[in-house]
Amino acid sequence: MAPRTNILAARFERAFDAEIRSRFFRGLEFAGPEGDPGWFGPDSAVWYVHSHLPTLVLGLVGAAYIEGLDPSISWMAYDHSRIPERVDGVPTGGIDPEGAAVRLGHSLSFFIGTAYGSTETAERLARTVRAMHHTVKGTRPDGLPYDADDPDWLRWNYATVVWGLATAHERYHRKPLRGADLERYYGEFVRVGEALGGTDLPATKAEVAECLESYLPRLAVTPIKAFGTGPNLRGNGTKPWEPGSPFMDWAARDMLPHWAQKLALYQRPNPVVLRMRRGALWLALNGLYDATGPLTEFKQAEARVAGGTSAPVAATAPSEPDPVLTREEVEATA
Repeated sequence: MAPRTNILAARFERAFDAEIRSRFFRGLEFAGPEGDPGWFGPDSAVWYVHSHLPTLVLGLVGAAYIEGLDPSISWMAYDHSRIPERVDGVPTGGIDPEGAAVRLGHSLSFFIGTAYGSTETAERLARTVRAMHHTVKGTRPDGLPYDADDPDWLRWNYATVVWGLATAHERYHRKPLRGADLERYYGEFVRVGEALGGTDLPATKAEVAECLESYLPRLAVTPIKAFGTGPNLRGNGTKPWEPGSPFMDWAARDMLPHWAQKLALYQRPNPVVLRMRRGALWLALNGLYDATGPLTEFKQAEARVAGGTSAPVAATAPSEPDPVLTREEVEATA
């Protein structure tokens, strides 16, 4: 009789292949070319952190939460994203499950592809995201313009992502990186932000925390954000482990820095309840990883560099302007 963990791993692989890999990993190369380390290589902190898919997903949920405290990003999503539910083109204040699934799928392909993919794969993913950012421009109802290529926005976006991924890893990974090893992750991940056009990016845990708090004067819980958090999510029918559920919303707010928790009206449970909730989430995330193991893409990347690696690329920042494409043209090449 096959071990139960093997059965669970096979089921997970089939589900991941049907719902994520077949839709969002098309054209991404992990098995070759032989010796290509990609952007980071097997000895990097990024390879270790991103190999734990459950904490990676939680980190992305946390990053999306704090990112949306910027009113401009709230309006970018409202005007341009498929995540808001729409009836006859008008957002209702709810979340479109399919739109949210698409956002998660693209995010996973990007952060797994840039970690473990070939150098060409990582560069292709970065070009696609930059091209999509070029199309996200508009005006908020208060008359302020927003632009996804704005250097301040890119810096904020980068800081929220590296904060979310590192914080979820540090709190919920069974064997998290600590001290200098965790700082190495913050330093390595700068390559991703630079590839998306970011400049003057924070490169340590302290710098990221300082960067996030420095944006506080411009942050707010907009009506858009309020509709998608806290009590307004009760009874929405989303499964507890899925993004958009009341529990995942709680988990994201529980990870926030204290100043952001106050902004988001987070009320910390009593110590016993807090420990139980965090413990249950820790067990669920690590239990899922223990049952399923690392993704096929990680294993392919390990085999690709088993005989040694060539020198990594010197820099990931774009070396020339991108062609201007419409959203439809970008999606056709994704």
